Amino acid sequence: MGAAVPSPARRFLVLGLDGGTFELLDPLMESGDLPFLRSMAKSGVKAPLTSVYPAKTIPAWYSFATGMDPGELGIFGFTEPDGAGPGHSRLVQSFRPAEAVWDRLSRTGRRVGVVNFPLWAGYPVHGFILPGMFSRSSPTFPGNLRAEVEGEIGGEYPAELPVFKEGERDAWVATATRSVVQRGRAAAGLAARHRPDFLFALFRETDRLQHQLWTELAQPAEAIPEDLRVFWRAVDTACSDIDRAFRSAGGRAVTLVISDHGHGQIHSDFLTNRWLQEEGYLRFRSAPAPLGRRLFSSLFLKAQRVPGVAALSRRVASVLHEGIGARLADVVVGDASFEKATAHIDWRKSVAFSYPVPEGIYLNPFNPELASPTRRAEVLEEIRGRLERYTEARIEVLGPEDIYRGRNLRHAPDLLIRVDDMRTEPRMDFAYPRALIRDRPDYFCGSGTHRMDGILIGAGDDIRAGANPGEIRLIDVVPTILEAMGVVTPPAWNGRSFGNKLGLGS
Repeated sequence: MGAAVPSPARRFLVLGLDGGTFELLDPLMESGDLPFLRSMAKSGVKAPLTSVYPAKTIPAWYSFATGMDPGELGIFGFTEPDGAGPGHSRLVQSFRPAEAVWDRLSRTGRRVGVVNFPLWAGYPVHGFILPGMFSRSSPTFPGNLRAEVEGEIGGEYPAELPVFKEGERDAWVATATRSVVQRGRAAAGLAARHRPDFLFALFRETDRLQHQLWTELAQPAEAIPEDLRVFWRAVDTACSDIDRAFRSAGGRAVTLVISDHGHGQIHSDFLTNRWLQEEGYLRFRSAPAPLGRRLFSSLFLKAQRVPGVAALSRRVASVLHEGIGARLADVVVGDASFEKATAHIDWRKSVAFSYPVPEGIYLNPFNPELASPTRRAEVLEEIRGRLERYTEARIEVLGPEDIYRGRNLRHAPDLLIRVDDMRTEPRMDFAYPRALIRDRPDYFCGSGTHRMDGILIGAGDDIRAGANPGEIRLIDVVPTILEAMGVVTPPAWNGRSFGNKLGLGS
């Protein structure tokens, strides 16, 4: 971890608002609901921050932390192949062996703090790590940190929000608000007691609410339901409290508020494997979804057009989403997941499939026809052409080499798709009878989905008010921090500092 060194000339606080978007924050700042963020934006810099693709929590936050794109990390979604073949995957375990910003700072003797970053477990640093997302009981570093925090906040440190249920909407929003308050208190207390030179604290609740309740949040600020405005006021207050605690240690300090990606309305769903089946690239020995599931989904799609039925379908779907309800649904209508469908796929004749990254298309390694690199290239070009000519949606097709500088592409999809500028979400299952679902049912996973443009709001010592950093990327944030703290950025990192555009000299 390196010998202790004097505190750097400039300290950094980074507050993460998962899924934060100016489409929502701008009206709330203007309405007075977010006074702290508004004051930061007016006294400092405010700019869109381009995410990586896929713009998902794990690849995005891991790319931020390491300054490397998904192609360098080999991380393209929440899950990764587990080596057992198509239809088998596991949750991504770690960004390691890459090095995060707090690892590099720790090795130079800077004291660091990490709160709620998606990690399975904390590990030794010159400071502390309180992991988030994967488990309520993830090991911390040091080992007694959770007890310290829970003593501070007078209760359990908040876990991830539970699955949203339509009938429990009000209680779910209240739980999200309490979680933000408690998480903010925990981070502020740690900042005041440990006085880190670098502190990262993440609020995941923002993304979860936007996914489920975007339709309510997308209204004019004065029309947003009061409990959602209370939630966002709690986020703003928590950010302010952490900032105040961090600055109480003295010295020059900079606060950055960032998001891993943006957010917006979801309009449609594109079932990629269904499209591959329709085009003859994915072949089955028997139907990929049971007859009961096909009839049930067709009925539900038609029911959405009947006044008053949409709300009822949301409640039914909520009951069938987990626990006993989910098991009952599998028995009655069958499992339409790709994992279940793999048993019905003719792997000797299939050419391509989409799994485990929904935005990805993978060539089938079990088809002997694709053993030739020349044939693989021909097939990829053919699939690309058909997708780009698809008339029902606008599909952008990307090769890994088009968007990644990285060299760790072993698990990368052979092609990636972006549909209708991310207003249409790719899915891997066979739940519905056609590839494009324009009349998207309300009971799908909420009304919001991700966008490429996240947020950056920065203020503090040496940041020029109104500075225009130009086009900046999520992977550029950490190199900017390191340069401003006088630490050399590894040459392998993909990101580049924009500190000089903000007034942050080394």
